[in-house]
Amino acid sequence: MSTLYIVPTPIGNLKDITLRSLDVLKRVEYIACEDTRRTRILLEHYDIKGKKLLSYYHPKEKEKMKGIIKLLKEGKEVALVSDAGTPLISDPGYILVKECIKEGIKVEALPGPTALITALTASGLPTDRFIFMGFPPKKKTKKFWESIKGCKDFTVILYESPERINKTLEVIKDYFNDPDTVIARELTKINEEFIRGKASILLKELEGTKLKGELVVLFRLC
Repeated sequence: MSTLYIVPTPIGNLKDITLRSLDVLKRVEYIACEDTRRTRILLEHYDIKGKKLLSYYHPKEKEKMKGIIKLLKEGKEVALVSDAGTPLISDPGYILVKECIKEGIKVEALPGPTALITALTASGLPTDRFIFMGFPPKKKTKKFWESIKGCKDFTVILYESPERINKTLEVIKDYFNDPDTVIARELTKINEEFIRGKASILLKELEGTKLKGELVVLFRLC
């Protein structure tokens, strides 16, 4: 039976990949990637050669999915990877997995790196209950923030870009009564950093600075 493998890849440090993930990437003929250039860096690092890389990215998921499903129906095995971390977590893949299940194609998910769990465990915020909300929307944000407001006694986890971090911190400060907040950046890399404090304090600390890379923002609703 053909199988779609969900293969997590490192979020920053290339050593953070499991032996099982490497085994699958070496074995399959096709790898569906968010960005083929990023995936080639990983494959070259581990001397994995001869793979056929399929471009699979948002917003072309539905269009690209058809070719992947066709290969799977022909008995080919395909690995799905994202640029970094576990596929489907704020990355493409959901509709492909859903279609595979509908078509009776086996889906096998491998455990591995994901930025939200890495950030949570080192944040210093409670880990007993948490909710992941992905990237805040750029438009119609009121409904998004209102949906979080009812999550009392949860640690809220968001992804955010450096360009929007100050705006998001302002909302957290004003909308949620200036909670304890953490920004995690450059996770697993040499410049990994956790910035902790009230949202208002973080805003002051970031004045005149420009953070780099994808950020994970965490705060606790009490």
